[in-house]
Amino acid sequence: MRVNRLSRARTHAAVGLTVATLAAGVTTAAGPAVAQPKAAPAPAADCSAAYRIEQKLSGGTTWRMCWRYDGKAGLVLDHISYQPKGETKPIKVLNSARLGQIHVPYDDGKNEFDDLTGQPFAQGLMELSPGECPGGTIKTVKVPDAWTEDPNVKGLCTTTRSRGHAYRMNDGNKTYQAQGKDLLVYTVNQVGWYEYITEWRFQDDGAINMNVGATGSLSYDDYDAGDGRGWPIGKGARAKATSHSHNVFWRLDFALDGSTKNRVEQYDSAVTTGQGRPKTKTTATKVTKELTGDSKNYRWWRVVSATGKNKDGHARSYEIVPGISTKFPGRSFTKHDFYFTQYNSCEKFASHNPTCAGSHPKSVDKWVNGQNLTRPVVWANVGFHHIVRDEDQQPMPVHWQGFSVVPRDVTAMNPLTPADVAWQNGNWGFPR
Repeated sequence: MRVNRLSRARTHAAVGLTVATLAAGVTTAAGPAVAQPKAAPAPAADCSAAYRIEQKLSGGTTWRMCWRYDGKAGLVLDHISYQPKGETKPIKVLNSARLGQIHVPYDDGKNEFDDLTGQPFAQGLMELSPGECPGGTIKTVKVPDAWTEDPNVKGLCTTTRSRGHAYRMNDGNKTYQAQGKDLLVYTVNQVGWYEYITEWRFQDDGAINMNVGATGSLSYDDYDAGDGRGWPIGKGARAKATSHSHNVFWRLDFALDGSTKNRVEQYDSAVTTGQGRPKTKTTATKVTKELTGDSKNYRWWRVVSATGKNKDGHARSYEIVPGISTKFPGRSFTKHDFYFTQYNSCEKFASHNPTCAGSHPKSVDKWVNGQNLTRPVVWANVGFHHIVRDEDQQPMPVHWQGFSVVPRDVTAMNPLTPADVAWQNGNWGFPR
């Protein structure tokens, strides 16, 4: 049962709240200055300063994007570009990135929720305290159709986080190493007793990590799983929390190098054994029509730029890296890990999509109907089957699910390459 406790949570979160403000719309990472080549001016902003995020990380990489807040999807990031050191202008990656649905079916079949389109996900935006956004900025979000008298919520954090080694190499004479930095953009939305952390991590090496973490509380109204579809918590076996799934969808609208005319390629490798050592052969398949994709051993996809190449003359692309997933077979739209659909402005949510008129299908699986794929939209489905444990109370530790996209041939070398080994592009031995 979804019982709203938004008012109580907002009141508690607001106590003692103060906001450390940096420059409007911009966060700045601490770190040593890095010499940069003379760069062309950045293109005109696609949004006003209040809705702009621009972050130069200590390794020399700059990420730029716009943010907005949708009345159902919550946080939406638009016009996302990546500019590593050595590139004179930003490289556009995505037109738009957003959640596409959070589908929550319970194991006993009594409840099933679409948290974005069937529940007040966006209206449950939570206030954030400075301690939740260390070294960053908490931006004020105007929540559409807000339940409270004041729709303005200090609920969007932009900050930087260390992630450990970006690389390490010893060439026999010297050890090269760097500690990686990420731009972190996140919100927290409450639906019933759950709180969802929607997190976007933009790495200094060009990778983007998309994660949703579920935390908050277990619903005491669901301590009734006496039919073997739950797990006992608390003293004895009186309270049995009903098991359920969280099927999270993301929607990515690519625009590599500023063009939406991208192409999708699928790669499959086969290993043969017999006499001698095993051999592996990889084959590429151009995806020319809409596709339902399933993760498989030795399989991966990439979205390829139709216009841009790196300094080696190779087409820029982003590779899709699936996350760990428990795929839910109970609904047609959750039976696949990825959907590659032709862009349609009304197709916003993976299930119970409310924005298409008339007889247009309401779920993403029905949109894969043979259209030519000239402007691909990537839908990722990552599932988690939550069988509750004693440690899930109280409060519930965050359980994460997500996936990544990583640059493949966007730059000619590692964008964090130290200057004194930059000559080694395709070479080995002495400088040429």
